[in-house]
Amino acid sequence: MIVLCLLVLVQSVVLGGFALRHLGDSLEEQIAQRAVQLASMIAQTPSIRRAVAANDADTTNRIASELRDATDASFISIGNIDGIRLSHPVPDRIGKPMVGGDNYAVLKEGRTIISAATGSLGPSIRGKAPVFNDIGEVVGVVSVGYLTNEIDNTVLTYQRIVIIVTLVLLVLSVLIASWIGRRFRAAIFDLEPHEIATLFEERNATLESVREGIIAINRQGLITTFNRAAIDTLDLGSEPLTGRHIREVLPESRMPALLESGEPEFDKEMVVDGRHLVINRIPIRVHGKISGVVASFRERDELTMVSRRLTRIRQYADSLRSQAHEYANKLHTIAGLIQLDKSDEALELIGQETRDHQAMLRWLVDSVDDPVVSGCLLGKFNRAHELGLHLDIDEDSHLGPLPAAISTERMVTLIGNLLDNAFDATLSEGNRRISLSMTDIGQDIIIEVEDQGPGIEDDDFARVFERGFSSKAEGRGIGLHLVKEIVSDLGGEVVVENLAGKGARFTLYLPKETH
Repeated sequence: MIVLCLLVLVQSVVLGGFALRHLGDSLEEQIAQRAVQLASMIAQTPSIRRAVAANDADTTNRIASELRDATDASFISIGNIDGIRLSHPVPDRIGKPMVGGDNYAVLKEGRTIISAATGSLGPSIRGKAPVFNDIGEVVGVVSVGYLTNEIDNTVLTYQRIVIIVTLVLLVLSVLIASWIGRRFRAAIFDLEPHEIATLFEERNATLESVREGIIAINRQGLITTFNRAAIDTLDLGSEPLTGRHIREVLPESRMPALLESGEPEFDKEMVVDGRHLVINRIPIRVHGKISGVVASFRERDELTMVSRRLTRIRQYADSLRSQAHEYANKLHTIAGLIQLDKSDEALELIGQETRDHQAMLRWLVDSVDDPVVSGCLLGKFNRAHELGLHLDIDEDSHLGPLPAAISTERMVTLIGNLLDNAFDATLSEGNRRISLSMTDIGQDIIIEVEDQGPGIEDDDFARVFERGFSSKAEGRGIGLHLVKEIVSDLGGEVVVENLAGKGARFTLYLPKETH
């Protein structure tokens, strides 16, 4: 702000000095022109021409005095062909030679001139014009002058006005510059230029370090910001994006709609040029007004992959924890029976445990071809025991080799999330039984899970597969959402229905071949 005020001060001084100098020169030029015009007019007056031609000093002086009183000239002096005064403001000087030495060009050459000379009244600016007789001969000279001291007083008066106006404008300029400076600093959050440059570099580095694609537009829908991840994710090529309309780059973008609605959108799924994206859109507000929109997005497959990996890790951890807990209980019981000298009962318990697991293992070997899916089912079986639940797997169930379209990872995610949901629902009602059946007879793989939970409210059927929706604690609601995503990607169908008593049934239909 200080620099701005100094700049205004320097400009005012320079412009003021130039104005004063130009004003003085212009006034002197105007006065000189006025003098020569007045001299020419008087020289052409018929009465003056006759009086000068007749060398009549009385008539000439009388007319000149009347003209001097009617004008603002300092003096009007008229001389004959010899330069002898016929008229003068001081009567005693009539009949004496004119002073100044500037009459030659007028009397000898007949020219009208402007001169600055010192006469009998002092320094002056004069306008001189020749007086012609009826046959065109020069018979005299008219000199109209303005004394220099009077000109200086007039110039000084105007200069005072200019100085006062300049000072007033200077004060106003400083006040306006101060106001503009405060407004400007407020607009840039009181940051200095080097701080703005640093923030700009940090912002660019941040944009490039983020793995999510980012695009921002202004109020007119023109792209202002983007990062490399956005170009790579959307395959936008090498053409510059800045300044292009978002509709030109992404015709189906909803960012312009947010400029009008102002409502942010989070975790919205959208297909853009065949890519499944998860998009967040947030309006940019400046002083309460929407000035643009910024969108961040990632490919849904990447997010789904991370979620599936986390789900599998959790399933493996649950399986290991269940087995460790189950075997610890059994070992403690066997140890107690041995200490009580109940060897037969200990052997019976060991045999029963072995028979249950052997039966489960035989069924898995005979009915489920994929070893990873078998491991998942065994882990869930043990987890159910740990929770005090009974996982009833239909003995007629069968799941052969998985088709190429259905990966082992996806099948584990589907079965694991359905069983976890059934466990939680059954426990919430204090019941114990969960049923699972699978079949791959025909063109579809059908998986059915029944629980003894509270069932699904009528209003919740449309939302049960939404991301984040859960009747349990906050932070849940991911498992069924993943199930729905996988089934949709495979071109299958999920059927949800409440059972006659308590509980719900989830049935998956997965086509073996996708079209």
